[in-house]
Amino acid sequence: MVLPSIEERKKRHIEVSLKEDVQTRVGTGLEDVHLIHRCLPELNLEDVRTETELFGHRLSAPFIISAMTGGTEEAARINENLAEAAELLGIGLGVGSQRIALEDPSREYTFRVVREHAPTTLLIGNLGCPQLALGYGVEEARRCVEMIDADALALHMNPLQETIQMGGDTRYRGVLERIREIAEGLDVPVIAKETGSGVAYEEAVLLERAGVEALDVSGVGGTSWSATEHYLARDHGDRLRERLGRTFWDWGIPTAISLVEVKRSTNLTVIASGGIRTGIDMAKAIALGADAVGVAHPLLKYAVKSAESLVDYLRQILLEFRIAMFLVGAGTVRELREVPVVICGRTGEWLRLRGFRPEEFAARAKR
Repeated sequence: MVLPSIEERKKRHIEVSLKEDVQTRVGTGLEDVHLIHRCLPELNLEDVRTETELFGHRLSAPFIISAMTGGTEEAARINENLAEAAELLGIGLGVGSQRIALEDPSREYTFRVVREHAPTTLLIGNLGCPQLALGYGVEEARRCVEMIDADALALHMNPLQETIQMGGDTRYRGVLERIREIAEGLDVPVIAKETGSGVAYEEAVLLERAGVEALDVSGVGGTSWSATEHYLARDHGDRLRERLGRTFWDWGIPTAISLVEVKRSTNLTVIASGGIRTGIDMAKAIALGADAVGVAHPLLKYAVKSAESLVDYLRQILLEFRIAMFLVGAGTVRELREVPVVICGRTGEWLRLRGFRPEEFAARAKR
């Protein structure tokens, strides 16, 4: 069987994400998280301030367009639209894995366009942990940063995807030490980023000790990369991996649970991604302790059209976030992190069994 090239995989990933059902069949856990409505919020909606600071950048809201793509002509156009939207709205932006550009420098322009179209935006580069196990290190990480003049670098962890992917790289031994070397060798913050299966507190503690400054939990509840690889395996007649993709479709830790585990066990900056779909989801994540949220899949169908359509959709999410803040009486992002939160159902039980106390969120001081 001839394996698809990196370029072919990237093209097919976009097609599958747009045309097939790649969403998990279980929730993010945020459905068990409830904010307390304030019928007398004692502030005006117009006075609600959503600004925050992340990695030394002032953002209009704690929002990052999460890593999606790069390396192909279509990816370059998508990245241009993403960058223009991020620059206009004052939010952050991450690029897809830059491995393809490291191996083929002629592809660098598909990533460089983000800085060209977003000169002041917080930009996050991207390199995969499987490549670290294969010998990539500080030099390659630095090239990723320089390629887009990145303000931070995400090292993405995707063991599930690599296991399902045809010809995937499943060697993870020694990766933690490589992460330590890169965190020590770069002049920008390093973010350890999952890709749809979440981060447990055990790894969060290890990664903090290794020197990373932030974690992107990317939990279960949004796009399943096992599902995505299921479709690619089906395309190539690989019935075994097609079935494996179906079996592991929902594998991992839901976003809300991973967020609490990581935030309550480390002092790291935490980005909540994985199934964030509305401004209410965004508000819940911030109330649980996230420093920012990341969104990818819902934005793709707008990004393939134009920057303008993407901006319209993003403005809706950001307005929903502002309204949610108003309805819980939070005038600033910092105040939102202090509002009472009720965690019920499977999410509350999971956290209790893992040694966390969801009751603490509900018992926050009342004004």
